[in-house]
Formats: sequence, C-alpha cells, structure tokens
Amino acid sequence: MSITLDEAKKIAHLARLEFEEKELTPLTEELSKILNYFKELQDLDTSEVKATFHPIRKNTPFREDEVKVFENIEGILKNSPSLKDTSIVVPKVVKVP
Repeated sequence: MSITLDEAKKIAHLARLEFEEKELTPLTEELSKILNYFKELQDLDTSEVKATFHPIRKNTPFREDEVKVFENIEGILKNSPSLKDTSIVVPKVVKVP
C-alpha cells in the first residue's frame, strides 16, 4: 500500500510535524514500506498462536501516593524566566492549524 505525497503531508499536519519538500519524499517512501510490511503481517495465519500481553510475567508494583513538600520552592521560582503568582509560565508548544 503506497501513499501519495499529499497523504504524507496530511499525516504530518495531523501529527503536528513540519517537513521540507525534500525531506517528505523519502519519508513517504519509508512510510509506504512500513504499511506494506503491516499488510504482510495481516496475511499471516496466527490462529494457532496464543495471545501474549507481555513476554515476562511480572506483577505491577503499586504504591500509595504520597504528597511531599518541596523545601526549596523559592529557589526554583527564582530561576524561572516567567512567573504568575507561584506558578511557572511556559510558552505554548501546540500550534493551532
């Protein structure tokens, strides 16, 4: 299953990735190869294969949440570039299309 350059551009846009035209062509070819490999995997007969959730059986360690007081909050706030009350202000990282 090969994808077109326009489809790759749309996927990149949805993933909030920006590529130059010269970067997008090889990535489109690689993505097409990956999708072709998935097609091969879909065609395999796995009816005799048991489902596996994780190769190593381990119990998930649980612990109670603990609230800890950080002693040097003033030191962290002093080093931040921008503050609003007692919060550190950071720039937006998501662009609106």
